[in-house]
Amino acid sequence: QSQLVESGGGLVQPGGSLRLSCLVSGFTLDYHAIGWFRRQAPGKEREGVSCISRSGSTTVYADSVKGRFTISRDKAKKMVYLEMNSLKPEDTAVYYCAAATYPSATLTESDFDSWGQGTQVTVSS
Repeated sequence: QSQLVESGGGLVQPGGSLRLSCLVSGFTLDYHAIGWFRRQAPGKEREGVSCISRSGSTTVYADSVKGRFTISRDKAKKMVYLEMNSLKPEDTAVYYCAAATYPSATLTESDFDSWGQGTQVTVSS
């Protein structure tokens, strides 16, 4: 059974950094693109933040995080990371990782079929 578990969220001051981790089980990263999404408020739509292709050679970022966030993965550890720098209050959200049986990096939510439970990130002074 496919499972994704996020960790690393917390409270950070504006301008600070956090690294989110996503541990996957029940499937291999060779056959799944892994994306990070966020929901900034209850009832608001989930926004695609970043994704790494199943080959690991391609990444994609939302315009709002380009130059500040970096996605990476460690196949041996079955981990996918989201390094977040220069955090802003508007980055406050619940962050989810998700898996897609899709060859390319994508930020289309409907491409993803397995989701984690989410981790809260709060950026505030």
